[in-house]
Amino acid sequence: MTEPSAPELSSAPRTSRARAIIIAALGFSATGGLIGGLWAWIAPPIHVIVAITRAGERVHDYLGTESEHFFNAPCLMLGLLTAVAVVAPVLAWQWRESRGPRMVVGLSIGMVIVAAAAAAVGVLGVRLRYGASNFDAVPLFGKPAVAYVVQAPPVFFGPGPLQAVLTLLWPAAIAALVYALMAAGSARDDLGGPPVADQSAALPMEPEASVS
Repeated sequence: MTEPSAPELSSAPRTSRARAIIIAALGFSATGGLIGGLWAWIAPPIHVIVAITRAGERVHDYLGTESEHFFNAPCLMLGLLTAVAVVAPVLAWQWRESRGPRMVVGLSIGMVIVAAAAAAVGVLGVRLRYGASNFDAVPLFGKPAVAYVVQAPPVFFGPGPLQAVLTLLWPAAIAALVYALMAAGSARDDLGGPPVADQSAALPMEPEASVS
């Protein structure tokens, strides 16, 4: 009589690790354009007054508290990116067969792409909506010679590269933190992934030697 064979267990996930990283990176990055378009629609513009002084010098100033939008608009972009960075790892966690550090790499790459796409689409959107700000070219008429201009809101907190880099890395850090919290809360060492075949159980059992 033949012994019953051990149940076959999948020794490898159906999706390769490299493919899982690519899917995670590109799948979530598609939302970057939507975030940039939404931000360009709801970001508050900045109202500016341009005038000529009695000395003939052209000056400009921001009306009321409009200068605060230089801070509010980038915060709004960070808020939208943070929302995506919290939802993305929760969705990625449902992909049980690809749980692990490689998924964190894919998520981090995807979140950087999301932030870059959102910033690019956002800048393009507000530029098309409000135009470029060139206070020296604003035509002034009447006495006193003044003009009111609507300036496009900024995406980053400043013009330097450091502010841009921090904005791009922010959602990646949030997504990695959320994924790490879910991994730390898992009761299993394999993070609840699919079972791996036990090679020792799959080997045929040797018959015991008979005792004469």
